[in-house]
Amino acid sequence: MSFAPFDWIDAEARNRAAAGLVRTLRPRGAGPEPLDLASNDYLGLTRHPEVTAAAGAAAHRWGAGATGSRLVTGSTALHAELERELAAFCGFEAALVLSSGYAANLAALTALTDRGSLIVSDAGNHASIVDGCRLSRAGTAVVPHADADAFEKALREHGGRALAVTDSVFSVDGDAAPLTALADVCRAANAALLVDDAHGLGVLGEGGRGALAAAGLAGRGGVVATLTLSKSLGSQGGAVLGPARVIDHLVNTARTFIFDTGLAPAAAGGALGALGILRREPERAARAREVATALFTRLTAAGLSAVRPDAAVVSVRAPSADAAVRWAADCRAAGTAVGCFRPPSVPDGVSRLRLTARADLTEEQITTAVATVLATAPRQADAPVR
Repeated sequence: MSFAPFDWIDAEARNRAAAGLVRTLRPRGAGPEPLDLASNDYLGLTRHPEVTAAAGAAAHRWGAGATGSRLVTGSTALHAELERELAAFCGFEAALVLSSGYAANLAALTALTDRGSLIVSDAGNHASIVDGCRLSRAGTAVVPHADADAFEKALREHGGRALAVTDSVFSVDGDAAPLTALADVCRAANAALLVDDAHGLGVLGEGGRGALAAAGLAGRGGVVATLTLSKSLGSQGGAVLGPARVIDHLVNTARTFIFDTGLAPAAAGGALGALGILRREPERAARAREVATALFTRLTAAGLSAVRPDAAVVSVRAPSADAAVRWAADCRAAGTAVGCFRPPSVPDGVSRLRLTARADLTEEQITTAVATVLATAPRQADAPVR
């Protein structure tokens, strides 16, 4: 009898193929690429000469890797500088840099709750938040998307130690959370508010200081933010921002900080370089929002169904998962790269094209992108929307 413990994978693969949900890796080259509306490079800083030079200088001085966890050998003066600059820029007392935004969410959710706590989580939250809730061992109530009243009800019924968590800008549709209302709800319930500002930093708030700064919530005692360095700052890594006592608690208890190798010096240096550019050129934030509005306005005027963007994500509905995949492939073949979101990545089951509005896109590039998306759009009669 043959030993085949992974035969079940073949059945899973067949089911994915039948549902049009197969995902493949497509390495990109280092040279000229299609017009990029697929990445999260909102401010166009990933290849900026100052950012790449800062990353290179950091690698040359500190080495290619951090060499160990932050509590052993993985902390450098560069990490400390980045933490100070992030906290000051975003308006918080302190910051802690981790190896990714995913790790930052896991750190905050697992370290700030326990078995007796309640986490109230928006149904549209990112997978890293979902996984953090599961790993926390706290009770979790998933409430309807962007519904502050549902948050209030869940917190009121619990009555004990609690934390509400939400994306600031949701990655699927690009809509913003009702942060002011959520902060009021949390204050009334004596609950903490954790906001993942991955898609707000660099785009929202004065000079791109983020959604919490825009809402007047940055630096409040009961508010903690997580963010990523891989989007507007064009680098890699993540951070938790909040009161100093919260950050000190994470240093001592957060497993994805304590037991993970520190962020590579090049990533820290690149993020610092990008943050310096954003301080010097705050107009980049407003430009990213302008590009998003232009994409939305022109695509919907031509008859496509899209969600009005609150930041830099423009979500365009597709008739089906298969149609979305073909549509994205046709856009790429025509010279424009766009994102493609399908189940299970989308909680509502509706497949979409996801367009990134970048601050460095020219008017000509915007026109080209819109023309390509329209020219390749599937007929709505091809399949029912799902």
